[in-house]
Amino acid sequence: MRNEMPANDTPTSPGTPLETFPNPNRARDYTIRITVPEFTCLCPRTGQPDFATLRIEYVPDLLCVELKSLKLYFWSFRNRGVFHEAVTNSMLDELAGLLAPRFLRLTAEFNVRGGIYTTVVAEHRQQGWSGPETVALP
Repeated sequence: MRNEMPANDTPTSPGTPLETFPNPNRARDYTIRITVPEFTCLCPRTGQPDFATLRIEYVPDLLCVELKSLKLYFWSFRNRGVFHEAVTNSMLDELAGLLAPRFLRLTAEFNVRGGIYTTVVAEHRQQGWSGPETVALP
């Protein structure tokens, strides 16, 4: 008896198309936080891998991002040579363009390279939107 894995639609290579679904509660400002601890891209100068933790925080408007497609989107950067500042801003632009969120912040915390840690923070704010007041609880 052979032990075979059943056929399925598990991807074997990275993909980039991001997918969305309707925001289930448009009437409320709420925050979605996503942490990606295993982001990789390549240094455009040396070709060596750069590793980062990505932190996405967004307040959706009409749409939310589907997480499997987001994972595959991030995977597509694995073999791209790109500067930290460029990749962070590029991802923010693509996510903001797709989702048109009320607010989106992308923080990319790159691991040490040559004794230097790099953190890049980029934000998008929908025109006319102002965030809710911070509540300080005792």
